[in-house]
Amino acid sequence: MNHQEKPPEDNLTELMAFVLLGFADMPQLQWFLFGLFLIIYIIILMSNGTIFLITKMDPALQSPMYFFLANFSFLEICYVSATLPRMLMHLGTQRRRISLVACAAQMCFVLMFGATECLLLAVMAYDRYVAICNPLHYPLVLNHRVCIQLVTGSWTAGIPVQIGQTYQIFSLPFCGSNQINHFFCDIPPILKLACGDTFVNEMLVYIVAVLLVMVPFLMILGSYSKIISIILKLPSAKSRAKAFSTCSSHLTVVVLFFGSGITTYLRPNTRHSERADKVLSLFYTILIPMFNPIIYSLRNKDVITALRKLECK
Repeated sequence: MNHQEKPPEDNLTELMAFVLLGFADMPQLQWFLFGLFLIIYIIILMSNGTIFLITKMDPALQSPMYFFLANFSFLEICYVSATLPRMLMHLGTQRRRISLVACAAQMCFVLMFGATECLLLAVMAYDRYVAICNPLHYPLVLNHRVCIQLVTGSWTAGIPVQIGQTYQIFSLPFCGSNQINHFFCDIPPILKLACGDTFVNEMLVYIVAVLLVMVPFLMILGSYSKIISIILKLPSAKSRAKAFSTCSSHLTVVVLFFGSGITTYLRPNTRHSERADKVLSLFYTILIPMFNPIIYSLRNKDVITALRKLECK
């Protein structure tokens, strides 16, 4: 599966389309990867869909924490659907061409859903902070109207920023190779194909990453520093263990998602490795959405009880 340099007469086509190389360097594994990612996609749809349904249907799961978890599960379905279906199509058909417009749309959706995930994880940390540090005022502080406002803000705050960033990147002139060494249209590999000086665009990427990734991450760290200090003051080991158990699943997801995201978008440009970028992108766009329902269900007795009720039906 070698992609040779295009002849000069195809230059116009190259400007209107890209080639997503994906896993073209492993031709003998194409059908294995197709089957593997298809199974992963089905697992993500079914597991996150189940979490979403039980949090809506079970009367015991109607607290703000589960309202946020329902939104998070729905977001994971949207997030992975921005990349996996096209990757499966490319693996199955071996046609890797993607138009400039489709590439821009895919990047924009991936960035918007990624920003929403950062903000929603910060909201979920705030929920745990109020529940543990101010439990008597929890129903008042996080009433239904406030929860809807927080979720709406998480879904919409990043939209204008990411549309603007996508427009800036795709306003650049592209020349030479049209081959993207990635499995979806992400910022670092697209900028490598741009002609001329991309310094301003790279600075904008860092600024947006600081605003939409680092700021929520620091807010989460602040919330959990206060949560841990309160938990450590609890009188009994049993109460401390119970308080930690309500936070451990969310904290695990935060470390996995932000760790891979920060490494991808806030590394110096000189340290970007195409293979490392692919692995990290697989991690935060596909593997984490697959593991999230497992992490939340295995560590949450209420979710396990609701799942058992659903099985009985």
